[in-house]
Amino acid sequence: MAGFIIRCLVTALGLWVASAILSGVTSTGFLSIVGAGLLLGIVNAVVRPLLVLLTLPITIFTLGLFLLVINALMVLLVSKLMGGFSVNGFGTAVLTAIIVTVVGWFANAFIGPRGRLQKFSGGRR
Repeated sequence: MAGFIIRCLVTALGLWVASAILSGVTSTGFLSIVGAGLLLGIVNAVVRPLLVLLTLPITIFTLGLFLLVINALMVLLVSKLMGGFSVNGFGTAVLTAIIVTVVGWFANAFIGPRGRLQKFSGGRR
């Protein structure tokens, strides 16, 4: 459970970075970003796997690039469901999904598989 919360907070951090960089992503404050991060974590855990399964042939045909479309759709869904957080347009949602992914990749270097902070070894053991 702690790992899920930490990953939702990392997602919220990615949404905050996207709102700071992109003019089409707006929020009313810290709590709306955290709420959107939590909701995006839930949506990614529940809805996204079903969409990935249903669109598997398209995903294979596009060599995985269609997953970016699915991620953007998840961001748009959260913006529709969450008051105080909005994303204007599909293109902005794609860029937001990319930013959230990059922030997540960076954070995963410091977070272990159980959601605990781990020491970064820099490739040495």
